[in-house]
Amino acid sequence: MSFDFYCAIIKVVCVVLLQHIILLSIFMSRVVRNSKFRHVFGQASKKADCYEGIRVTKHASDSTFCCVNPKFLAIITESAGGGSFLVLPLENVGRVDRNVPLVSGHKAAVLDIAWCPHNDNIIASGSDDCTVKIWQIPDGGITTTLTESTVDLIAHQRRVVQVVWHPSALNVLLSSGSDMKIFIWNVSKSAILSTVDCHTEAILSVAWNYNGSRIVTSCKDKMFRVINPRTGEIIQSGAGHQGGKPARAIYLRDGRIFSTGFSKMAERQYAVWDENNLSAPLTMVELDSSNGILFPFYDEDTGMIFLCGKGDSAIRYFEYTPETPYIHYLSTYLSSDPQRGIGNMPKRGLNIAACEIARFYKLLNSGVCEVISFTVPRKSELFQDDLYPDSAGDEHAITADEWINGVDADPKLISIRDLHSGPKTPLNVNNNNQLIPPKQEVAFDKQNLSPKSSLEKSPIDNTNNGQPKVQSKTTSVQSKKPSTLAEKEDTLTNTQYDTIVTQLEGIMRRMDEFDRRLQALEKRSVTNETRESIIEDDNL
Repeated sequence: MSFDFYCAIIKVVCVVLLQHIILLSIFMSRVVRNSKFRHVFGQASKKADCYEGIRVTKHASDSTFCCVNPKFLAIITESAGGGSFLVLPLENVGRVDRNVPLVSGHKAAVLDIAWCPHNDNIIASGSDDCTVKIWQIPDGGITTTLTESTVDLIAHQRRVVQVVWHPSALNVLLSSGSDMKIFIWNVSKSAILSTVDCHTEAILSVAWNYNGSRIVTSCKDKMFRVINPRTGEIIQSGAGHQGGKPARAIYLRDGRIFSTGFSKMAERQYAVWDENNLSAPLTMVELDSSNGILFPFYDEDTGMIFLCGKGDSAIRYFEYTPETPYIHYLSTYLSSDPQRGIGNMPKRGLNIAACEIARFYKLLNSGVCEVISFTVPRKSELFQDDLYPDSAGDEHAITADEWINGVDADPKLISIRDLHSGPKTPLNVNNNNQLIPPKQEVAFDKQNLSPKSSLEKSPIDNTNNGQPKVQSKTTSVQSKKPSTLAEKEDTLTNTQYDTIVTQLEGIMRRMDEFDRRLQALEKRSVTNETRESIIEDDNL
């Protein structure tokens, strides 16, 4: 065989290999998504930064038993002869005193608690005693056991299993009970705004949509319902997860619904639904065969979804996109201790400088509340605009009366950049996404500066051995008075100027004294006088 034949064979092999490499790269690009949250990792805080000695409730309700905001951590506790929960300022880490003051005003076990999104000092609680209570926590926490609530909301005939605040309307609270009813309250007036009475069996979960115009419920009859909360009218309904264990449903920001539940074979599932068509899910995926209820926590800003199962030792997190397949698995945080309950910190309370995008407070059966931080690894200390879009703040968008009269409004957003404690980026962006250069530094006018030196030399004195004599005179520094506020901030004030001149004059006087002594020593050394005579002459 000739040399050309072997060259042709090699060329064919190279072309085939190149084609395979191209196909493999295309395949991998489809399998491995390019996501900025792909490398998010969770890390538990040190023991000294956690909370210990907490008597977590042993009630068997399907609740997270914990809620947190940028000021306080609230945990439902075990108590005899009534219901109570613990409220701690976030900075009070370490072991909790056994005699710590509690919020203890319910006559039966507390089943659910929720912080108000528009006031970090207001918390609502639902109890087995069929009441909803509103409590006001002072800054710094409570110093004595709190038994008198600010507002009592009494309407349910059976236990209250869930309380949820409206995302944008002030003082609007939703409560659902085992009496298969949902009440919408105006907390400031202790009045019922509307009643939802369309369920045939126990309500398992309730969630508002992004602007609070609709709610979605999951029920023991295995049905999902989209309801108008003002009128109680069912807009859409459909069969959900068909397992016998409880299912939960939440709204996504774009109006779709995310749910967790069980299949007929008791396998845990998650699914995405169209709120306008609940006849079939857009996607449904089976996770595993564990028996713990999955609590979904949704980040409306980043699209991330965290699944925390009661009794699990893992936290799975996913990313939601509007395109198929909708839910993309990212990773799993694993630990050795199962979780009894869990709470999620709002975006306002995260460590923005460390690129923290989520923080969970995990309750353990041993009475420990473990703090778990989820972070995006970034080398730069500048503010990361792609990780932190504007997020919901603590200011309401509408009032309760406006909402019940048909007004809908998205939550008011705040800039997370303002919460960033690290270095700022050198350029700003205006409303048109155009870069604004940094402000120009103030330039000093050189014509106003004196060209003379601060030390003026005198003519040569014959008595100084031909050395010039330094005079104790300072040059008068001319300064231009600032005419604008920007120039005032960058120039010396009159007080600072006088202080500097006084210090310079003192230095000049000391230099004159040293020069005089040096001349005297040189003169005395010629006549061989003793040191004692020099001192005597100096004292004259």
